[in-house]
Amino acid sequence: MSHDPKDGHSHGHDHHHGHDHHHHDHHHHGDDHHHHHDHDWHSEHYAADWIARDARRIAEREPILEALVAAVPFPADVAIDVLDVGGGAGAVAEALLDAFPAARLTVQDFSAPMLARARERFASHDRAIAYVQCDLQDPAWSRQVGGPFDLVVSGIAIHNLKDLAAMADCYEAVRRLLKPGGCFLDYDHFDNFGGVPLHQHSMRVAGFTAVDLVWHKHPTAVLKALVPGFRSS
Repeated sequence: MSHDPKDGHSHGHDHHHGHDHHHHDHHHHGDDHHHHHDHDWHSEHYAADWIARDARRIAEREPILEALVAAVPFPADVAIDVLDVGGGAGAVAEALLDAFPAARLTVQDFSAPMLARARERFASHDRAIAYVQCDLQDPAWSRQVGGPFDLVVSGIAIHNLKDLAAMADCYEAVRRLLKPGGCFLDYDHFDNFGGVPLHQHSMRVAGFTAVDLVWHKHPTAVLKALVPGFRSS
C-alpha cells in the first residue's frame, strides 16, 4: 500500500506496504500446530492448505465466535465501521456481517493469499469491503487501515507478534483507531503469552476501560475492551 495516509482506506482494492518480511509470522488463524518460522503466509499453497485444515475446526470455533458477536455493544441494524485485525480469510468478519449486515468492514492481514480468499468469500456481498495488506510489526500499519472505527475485532492474530511489548504497542494502536465509545474484541491465546490478567492490564494502560473477560477456555479467551465516551449516531 501507498504510505500516503489519504490512500489508507479504499474500498475494493488491496493495499500493500513496502516491507515484505517473508521471515516473520505475524499471523494467526487459530493454528497452533506450527512454530512461527514454519509459516509462509505469502505462499498460495500454504494458505490453501491452512484453510483446508481450518475448515475442520469450525465446530470448535463457532461458540467462540458466537460469544464474540454477542459481546458487540451496538444494535444489529446500525452502520458501524469495523476493522478486523489479522482477518485472514474472513471467518471472524463473516460472523460479524451475518449479525450486523449494515456494517462497513475493513479486513487487514499480512498475507496477500489469505486476503484473496477473503475477497472470494465476500464476492457476492452487497456492501463494499476494504482489504488492507500490511504488517503489524510496521508502526505505520495503523495509518494504512483508515478509520476511525466503532469496533475493532481480532481472532487468533496479535499473539503472533510473539513479544509482549509489541502486543502492547498493537493494543495502543487499536485504541487510537477507535472512536469515542468504541469497542475492541480480541479473541486470542492469552494464556500462552503471560495470561489474561496481564493482557487486561496492557489494554488498560493503552487507554481502554472496563476490560472484561467474555469467554475463556485455556489457552484461549475473548476480551472486551471499551473506549471512554459515547458513540455518535
